Amino acid sequence: MTGSPSAPHQLDLVPDALLAGRAADGDTAAFEALARRHGPLMRACARRLTGSLADADDVVQESLMQAWKQLDTLRDGDAVKSWLLRITGNRSIDHLRKRRNHSNIGDLDHRVEAGAGTAHQDHPESAALNGSRLDALKAALAALPEEQRRCWVLKQFNDQSYEEIAQTLNISTASVRGRLARARITLAREMEDWR
Repeated sequence: MTGSPSAPHQLDLVPDALLAGRAADGDTAAFEALARRHGPLMRACARRLTGSLADADDVVQESLMQAWKQLDTLRDGDAVKSWLLRITGNRSIDHLRKRRNHSNIGDLDHRVEAGAGTAHQDHPESAALNGSRLDALKAALAALPEEQRRCWVLKQFNDQSYEEIAQTLNISTASVRGRLARARITLAREMEDWR
C-alpha cells in the first residue's frame, strides 16, 4: 500500500464499475484502488478457506494477478466484489489441493481447527475425536460435486447469503438453494455416524 493512512487516495471514492472500466483499459491506479477496497475481504475469505494467514496472502496475491489479467472477462463492473471473491475462492481451493498433495493432511486439519478455535489440546481424546470428525467431513466434502462444494464452502465458511453466493458463482438463487440442499443431504448422510 502506498500513501499515509490519513490521506485517502483520490480513487477510493470512485464506484467499482468506473474503476473496473478504467483498470480494463490498463489504468493500474484504478486497479490498485479496487485491490485496496476489496483486498481485506479477499484476505478474510482466503484465510477462512486455507486456515493460514501466510497462505491467504499468497492466494490474494495470485487472485489479484489473475484478476488483472482477466479484467476483460468481467461482464458487470458493479459485480467486482463478487467477481474478486469468486477468483479468491477458486484460488483458495486450488491452493488447498496443491497443499494436500504436498503435505500431511493432519497438519491442515490442525491449522483449520486452530483457525476456527475448535482445537481441544487439553483433552487428547477430545482432540482425536474432533480430528477424526474433521477427517470425515473433509472426505465428505471432497466427494461432493464441485458446484455443491463451492456453494457449501461459501455459505458455511464465508457466511454468504444465497444472493451473494449466486452473484459470486454467477448462477441463480434457486440454483444455490438446490445445490445447498443436495449438499446438506449428502453431508448429513455421510456424517450420520458422527452425530
